[in-house]
Amino acid sequence: MKTLSLALLLAFNLFAQSPRSREVDELNWMEFKDLVPSKITTVLIPVGTVEAHGVTHNGTDNTIPTAIARRIAPSLNALVAPTLNYGITGSLEAFAGGITISDEAYRLFVRDILRGFARHGMKNLIIVNGHGGNSAVLNAMAEEVGRSEKVRTLVVNWWTFCGDLTLKVFGEDGGHAGWNETAMVQATHPQLVRKELYSDKLATPRATPGSWTAFPFPSSIILYQPKQGYVKFDEAKAKEYFNSCSDKIGGLGREVIEKWDLAGLYLR
Repeated sequence: MKTLSLALLLAFNLFAQSPRSREVDELNWMEFKDLVPSKITTVLIPVGTVEAHGVTHNGTDNTIPTAIARRIAPSLNALVAPTLNYGITGSLEAFAGGITISDEAYRLFVRDILRGFARHGMKNLIIVNGHGGNSAVLNAMAEEVGRSEKVRTLVVNWWTFCGDLTLKVFGEDGGHAGWNETAMVQATHPQLVRKELYSDKLATPRATPGSWTAFPFPSSIILYQPKQGYVKFDEAKAKEYFNSCSDKIGGLGREVIEKWDLAGLYLR
């Protein structure tokens, strides 16, 4: 009975300490000031771009990291920043609706956002990235701001970090807009998946390095391996994959923060 009462008390205290919203967009300045940094020192920053993704929406690279961030925020006691919806699109920008930002402009934009959160008291800046073309700039700016502002930064490319889960859940490798990425949208926003438009002919395997290049790339579904990653729209596997990926990324965040703290790095 005592154990049960203690568990209920802890659950009540946790609920009582939870913010009205974990979305930075939904907090007013007084609420933010009350939370940061006295109660919350971690912010999750979803990052993506706007580009073609087979039979899912052009904002797929934004939807996925945002959904992941929202799911893991409570376990990290984190706020979720507004999503950076535009990025460095690259070889798919010619497809209808694709938008790209220059490297120079993106670099300054990302740096100022990270600096802003650091200067308002956030200690742990975790970027959940949904687009590979952003990675180099995100890594560079995260390190630069970490050094200059004495904060801790972590950049996670969800699809690479969860590559082992792709093989475990689907039994094969995935691809850009392939089975794995489409499954993430199917699990969180099924209304944005247009199954009736799908055909395996929409996919092209990624070229072996040094073999050939094409601009624009001829397909928006880019398979990582030949004959693997074609979309099959399995709802159960989609949900399992999203939950597993989110849990793994949340676990990484908790582990890295714990080890930063243990080492006494940039504590304030």
